[in-house]
Amino acid sequence: MEILRLIEEIEDVIENGSTLPFSNKVMVDMDEIYNILGEIRIKLPDEIKQASWVKEERQRILAEAQKDADTILNEAELRLEELIDQDEVTRKAKEMAEEMMIKAKQNAKDIRLGALEYADNILLETQEKLKEHINILNKNRHELRGDQ
Repeated sequence: MEILRLIEEIEDVIENGSTLPFSNKVMVDMDEIYNILGEIRIKLPDEIKQASWVKEERQRILAEAQKDADTILNEAELRLEELIDQDEVTRKAKEMAEEMMIKAKQNAKDIRLGALEYADNILLETQEKLKEHINILNKNRHELRGDQ
């Protein structure tokens, strides 16, 4: 910054000034000090404007960074909710699939038992019919032989 350089010049003028014996007082060229102070007065508004602009720009950048951070955080939260929902959907789908498998196995077992029972009933009916036919055949054979 230009003002800092000018302040350093004032310090140099003071350090290089003549000291009064037995005191801390220094003799300096008053015109040189006034010239430097005049330059400071000229530069000061520009420096203040620049510092003010830097401060405003800093605030704008910080606000923008905060906005970006909030956006990223919101997007992350939404994505997390989506993943949780997907996980929930997947869990429910697995539960439904397991229930369907259990029902399908039970239905298959019921159908198999029903089919066995039906086949057993058909075989029993056939066996009973065959017994009737065998009895009729035996009876007819006895009649043919004349056995009564």
